[in-house]
Amino acid sequence: MAVCVSFVTSAQKIVYSEPERDDSRRMNFEIAGKIGGNFLIYKNIRNKNFIVLLDNDMKQVGKVEQDYVPDNDRMINVDFFAFPDFCYMIYQYQKKSIIYCMASKIGADGNKIGDVIQLDTTHIGFAASNKIYSVLTSEDKSKIAVFKINSRNKDLYVMTTLLLNDKLELLKKSRIAIPMEERYDYLNDFHVDNDGDMVFAKFYRNSNDNISKASFLVKNAQDDTLVQTNLNIEKNYLDEIHIKVDNFNKRYLLTSFYYKQRRGNIDGLYFYIWDKPSGKPVMENVTVFSDELRKEAKGDANIKMAFNDYFIRNIIPRKDGGFILGSEAYYTTSRFNSWNRWDYLYGSSFLSSVNNYYYYSPYFNNYWWGSRYNNNQAVRYHADNIAILSFNKDGKLEWSNVVSKEQFDDQTDELLSYQLMNTGGQLHLLFNKDEKRNLLLNDYSITPDGQITHNPTLKNLDKGYEFMPMYSKQVSARQMIIPCAYRNNICFAKIDYN
Repeated sequence: MAVCVSFVTSAQKIVYSEPERDDSRRMNFEIAGKIGGNFLIYKNIRNKNFIVLLDNDMKQVGKVEQDYVPDNDRMINVDFFAFPDFCYMIYQYQKKSIIYCMASKIGADGNKIGDVIQLDTTHIGFAASNKIYSVLTSEDKSKIAVFKINSRNKDLYVMTTLLLNDKLELLKKSRIAIPMEERYDYLNDFHVDNDGDMVFAKFYRNSNDNISKASFLVKNAQDDTLVQTNLNIEKNYLDEIHIKVDNFNKRYLLTSFYYKQRRGNIDGLYFYIWDKPSGKPVMENVTVFSDELRKEAKGDANIKMAFNDYFIRNIIPRKDGGFILGSEAYYTTSRFNSWNRWDYLYGSSFLSSVNNYYYYSPYFNNYWWGSRYNNNQAVRYHADNIAILSFNKDGKLEWSNVVSKEQFDDQTDELLSYQLMNTGGQLHLLFNKDEKRNLLLNDYSITPDGQITHNPTLKNLDKGYEFMPMYSKQVSARQMIIPCAYRNNICFAKIDYN
């Protein structure tokens, strides 16, 4: 979403939905979006699937069971893609040895429109606990891509892709072999642009070490082949590759924290920008973090280690070709070990080898079904400072700012981290702060020139509601829906920006 230059006041209002008795804190849910004036929320309760309708005052005006989803079969994952008058629910479940990838069209009243569509099936021969299919949508929602990757042969992955239009009509189905030359080759961060072209990264990482080799792959919409371009990392090492599609400027941006030494301290950011019209890279360089920025970002770390706990959370392209990058310090501690980006004691934050047959790449800030609770009482999760950096189209740093915060919780990180809301004239960072033993939702706004304002306490911020900003969703230009925990139940809050 591009940042426009205009200025708005920061008056906000919160309205809450009433928690239902069956909506326990462990309920699976998904915010579908704002459709026809109602807010649609998906709930999975005791193996039944519902669409709940909330009006503009967050009053429940309907609850429709989606009874076409088989009750006694395992629902593995669900994705929603909202349009003005309807949404698509693309879900996958297992029945015997078959994984089904299905799609239904749901109207503003919560009822199914037309027939359920079977998009694809996969025979696996065992009980799957993770999703087989990943679903992507283009920024303008004109294209939907469904894909799966068979990794049974570790030397030759096979990727199957289905490219659909906004009517779920099949535009192209492809089956592509991807040679995995090295034992520790991985794929990650898949995206689809408005033309239907798919882009992702391939890299070599030995046993959770730094990335020492990487490439950038593009599957053009109507092709059955991949175009692979190697990154010129030289003597640098990369951390976690992130890709962002800039549809306005027809560019792809790849970025990562980088190191000058293997398993050293993070030195700065690596950038690679690919220009679609010319089919060539237009920029590949690094930005070294200054000591001044390190002092702001470091928290309790020393200056050299200032960014060692940071992870990239947001990349926002601008119309002038520049971009804004948001990152956050995230780590865990326990009596036995401290989590770090090398050993991934509690599982990698960006890779998942699902099983011996299939592989997929999860995405941060997507709702990971049924995974909010980790049930490990000995682990404490921490989410600290947020660093916001603005770069011009050549990758040169224009300004930087750090929002200080210190968050921690045991057993789960569902109340931690932040969400970014783009109101056009400003970016808003929403996160919880512990104030006098109460968790209060804070709102910091950032202007296009990097000025940060801590806005007044949100109106109607009632006690007893604990916000989960990580799982919230912006549903219109000036509205966001945030899940809340109220006592032992889940409810939802709407924030309006005037």
